[in-house]
Amino acid sequence: APAAPAPAAEPAPRDPFTSTGSHRRVPGPRRPEAAAAAPASSRGAKVRTYTGMAAAAVTTVLAVVVAGQVAADGDSDTAARAAGDDTPKRTQTDSSPASRSDGRPTPSVPPAAAAQPATYEQQMAQQLPIDAKLTGPGTFDTVPGVAKAPGKGKKVRYRVDVEQGLGMDGQLFADAVQRTLNDPRSWSHGGAMTFERVPGGEAEFVITLASPGTTGVWCAKSGLDTTIDNVSCDSASTERVMINAFRWGQGSQTYGADQMLAYRQMLINHEVGHRLGHGHVSCQTPGALAPIMQQQTKSLDVDNIHCKANPWVYPGS
Repeated sequence: APAAPAPAAEPAPRDPFTSTGSHRRVPGPRRPEAAAAAPASSRGAKVRTYTGMAAAAVTTVLAVVVAGQVAADGDSDTAARAAGDDTPKRTQTDSSPASRSDGRPTPSVPPAAAAQPATYEQQMAQQLPIDAKLTGPGTFDTVPGVAKAPGKGKKVRYRVDVEQGLGMDGQLFADAVQRTLNDPRSWSHGGAMTFERVPGGEAEFVITLASPGTTGVWCAKSGLDTTIDNVSCDSASTERVMINAFRWGQGSQTYGADQMLAYRQMLINHEVGHRLGHGHVSCQTPGALAPIMQQQTKSLDVDNIHCKANPWVYPGS
């Protein structure tokens, strides 16, 4: 039998790594051979698996980085605390310089001190504006309340009146009278007497702060002229011991503007001294303290004898 024809030679398989129409080899993506031979459906599932694994790997890497950063920050905080620094570290959101102080105790700032009222001494040291020729309405307000006598001697009750329209502090005037008369250097010295301010009719006399014009009217009722030197008086024929508001407000040249407290104490002691029965006395020793019953508002020089200003009955007490 004729020999069977030799089978035709099968063409050589195409190299899967060679592109059609070219003999230049272009490397393709490396993959396991098992994957190359796997069915399409299996290959797709594995691709998804690899994608998930890659995402998980990225997540793991990020977690490690974040954990490392947190650990580093924690170590830094621990080291700072060990060194005595309790200041918290800035976080990623701390973009303002003010955040550096977050968590620190805020230093307490004391509120502005409230304005303190002037003391008695400060108020009594101040001059007060007043017209030397002022004449008030001649009507008076009684300072209310009672200021108890602090001593155990003979109790002398008095009232305090202030002429209306003076613009002066009547309560301060009343306080000055009470403090001055009950000072151990005053007429209450040695427990001889003690003074009590009352608002009613049981007063033995009325210490009255009045304008220069009104003071002149009341002093004239007892035959005294206070208009020449604008002074005060004890109007003995009336119930009133008159304190000239001009002198109370402005003082005298003999004391000066820097001795207003002392001058006002002298004024009270001198005029009440008249009410208690004491007349004028002049200084006899040059350079000595003037007696309280000297007319110190007018002058400290009498018969060429110069004395020092003195507001007290018993200045050495």
